[in-house]
Amino acid sequence: MTDVTRILSAIEQGDPSAAEQLLPLVYDELRKLAAAKMAKENPGQTLQATGLVHEAYVRLVDTKKVQSWDSRGHFFAAAAEAMRRILVETARRKQKVKHGGEFQRLPMTEQVAAKPDDDLVALDDALTLLAAEDSLAARVIELRYFAGLGHEDVAATLHITVYLARQKWTYARAWLRNALGTCG
Repeated sequence: MTDVTRILSAIEQGDPSAAEQLLPLVYDELRKLAAAKMAKENPGQTLQATGLVHEAYVRLVDTKKVQSWDSRGHFFAAAAEAMRRILVETARRKQKVKHGGEFQRLPMTEQVAAKPDDDLVALDDALTLLAAEDSLAARVIELRYFAGLGHEDVAATLHITVYLARQKWTYARAWLRNALGTCG
């Protein structure tokens, strides 16, 4: 059993000091995951990768709401999902009139470009529809795209074969391309 798995087990059993031991072990990997997610966001974000890591970590290791993780991979999958939710919440909040959502930035060339916040919200809406149709395919997308897991790790996390993970990945990507109306 790895240190991370041991500490996750201690957190699940209610050990208050275990959460303090976990952060130093997983921080670098969570930071890389958050940086990758933030790189896809539009410039000028007020949310930084460090803030994203901290907010996701607080949601994951909430001592009032004990969660259980099967493995290290399961923890990182949950972290990726938490980061996705935080980014979607931020994007939705920015679209509200109260936060200037009625205004649209125009590049210097005065061409209207698609806003990444819109893309993230559209992707989240499409994933919700996909989950209603094929929840396994939606989970594979979340783990591959948002958690950055490989097919083998996805298969282990979801307790499926690598072949099925690859098959669901191919299907879900095609489904999302069709739902989002994009090519390639």
